[in-house]
Amino acid sequence: MTGNERSTATESGAGGRRRSETTRLAILAAARERFAADGYERATIRAIAKDAAIDPSMVMRYYGNKEGLFAAAVSVDLKLPDLIRLPRPEMGEALVLHFLHMWEENEVLTALLRVGVTNQAGAERMQSIFGEQLLPVARQVCPDPEQSPARAALVATQLLGLALTRYVLRLPPAVALPVEEVVAWLAPTVQRYLTAPNP
Repeated sequence: MTGNERSTATESGAGGRRRSETTRLAILAAARERFAADGYERATIRAIAKDAAIDPSMVMRYYGNKEGLFAAAVSVDLKLPDLIRLPRPEMGEALVLHFLHMWEENEVLTALLRVGVTNQAGAERMQSIFGEQLLPVARQVCPDPEQSPARAALVATQLLGLALTRYVLRLPPAVALPVEEVVAWLAPTVQRYLTAPNP
């Protein structure tokens, strides 16, 4: 291969990488808008590809399926309350109430949970969201910082379990519970996970 040929091949490779990255970003931008507008169930690969002005096969090439695309595209800010500013006995109640409002109002978060229980990429996305946002909250308030990962995980069992049964599986007794009752039942458990001495 001559020097000119090598140079052309290198430029072609770099240009291909740039085009690939541009395509990925276009797909993700279109996916975020489509998932926000239509929700997870109604959004289709074909519609997202059309919005991104590419062939649907390119979406599949980069992300495999709709679950993988959703997991890559979705960013969720849990907007967790600053528990350190609250009276200690109110922390569990504040956290449960906050998450109930989020599940009620944020279809993307519910859709991410639905994807997370069936798809590895979705599960990893959910893990990163809770790890990056819930773990620092637990670290602030738990009596032993070394226990904060375990305590955050225990809090997540309650919050995600509630969301799964109430908003994804929609078990009738879980759906029928008024918010006040859900808080009354769960808040003491979440409070204990956050602030009680190690058993």
